[in-house]
Amino acid sequence: MASRMLWASRAASYLRISVFHRGFATVLKDLKYADSHEWVKINGNSATVGITDHAQDHLGDVVYVELPEVGAAVKQGDSFGAVESVKATSDVNSPVSGKVVEVNKELNNSPALVNSSPYENGWIIKLEINDAGELKNLMDSEEYSKFCEEEDSKH
Repeated sequence: MASRMLWASRAASYLRISVFHRGFATVLKDLKYADSHEWVKINGNSATVGITDHAQDHLGDVVYVELPEVGAAVKQGDSFGAVESVKATSDVNSPVSGKVVEVNKELNNSPALVNSSPYENGWIIKLEINDAGELKNLMDSEEYSKFCEEEDSKH
């Protein structure tokens, strides 16, 4: 496979054709991941939630993020908002249950932060966690990377 890519790249170079090399999405080790492509970063009893680099890459340019109200209760696996891109609108599900204590208001003016910085400036909500035991239902970085590879191979 690698030799085929090398040959194709050399052939494209010789023919002066540009070749698009799609890299793998970034997966951070200290996060947990849902199979619906949300990430959660735990800090004590609080959690920061966003969509993964893999998800934003598949969505394309994000143009709108629907945010929940501060104080809203969210349940693991249930939708709390949506991300709208030039390609599609996708629900955002909570990877853990809890109460919304903060929303990323920057996304109202700059929804593209979800694309440019999905794990830093593009976070969506912060929660007060109800049950830390729910974390065992989520994937670690290695499991999530493998999940994405398997999912992409089906398409």
